[in-house]
Amino acid sequence: MNRQALRYFLPAILVFIILNMSFFVLINRFESWGFDTMVIAIGNIVLFAITFISYLMCVKALYAKNNHVFFRLVYGSFIIKLLLIAAAAFIYIMSAQKQVNKPALFLCMGLYLVYTFIEVGALMKFTRPKKPVSS
Repeated sequence: MNRQALRYFLPAILVFIILNMSFFVLINRFESWGFDTMVIAIGNIVLFAITFISYLMCVKALYAKNNHVFFRLVYGSFIIKLLLIAAAAFIYIMSAQKQVNKPALFLCMGLYLVYTFIEVGALMKFTRPKKPVSS
């Protein structure tokens, strides 16, 4: 991955770090609101990792010379994201049984939207035509 692609993904990295720090610093406040901070922290880690993998696949697709490779990588990133998030949610729901923390699950759904918007924004910036440097 080149430096430019990583630079555009920097907001997602910062959001990940800030959110994880806030979940552990404000643990008492989140628990008083009914959130399980461990579920949120693990969900944040899973969502960030899946978003990063998806971003890498899409950046690789942008360099593909063959249209079939491009579509395979873009659709593959979407399918992998969908299946891994569904699997993570299923594993949590099945392991927690009746103690599923719904507020934490809904917050993780919101985090999914945040990471998706950041990923799409980074890809749009990455594909934006570069302005020529005038001398």
